[in-house]
Amino acid sequence: MPATIDARQDGSTLYLVVKVARLDAAEARGFKQQCETAWSDQVGAVEIDLGGVQFIDSSGIGALLSVYKKLPAGTSSVKLTNVTPTVQSVIELLRLHRIFELES
Repeated sequence: MPATIDARQDGSTLYLVVKVARLDAAEARGFKQQCETAWSDQVGAVEIDLGGVQFIDSSGIGALLSVYKKLPAGTSSVKLTNVTPTVQSVIELLRLHRIFELES
């Protein structure tokens, strides 16, 4: 399976770069598996670069939420960077900008 993400950890922050144009049902499982592989007990914050993502569906949203749910309660921080207008509109429509920090 080709890599869906590039991952690196710096201190307690896990940096992920999504390498697919569509974060949908076809890619969400690979995304979650690769996040699981990159995860460590030291992760306290995650920054996800969505610059290449042009489309996201409910499976992609679920994959992003799975990252959020893996973080320790109360201290969790998920920042989505380079968010395209299309993806941002979906996130805002679902009111998920309340839990994800967005940076376009």
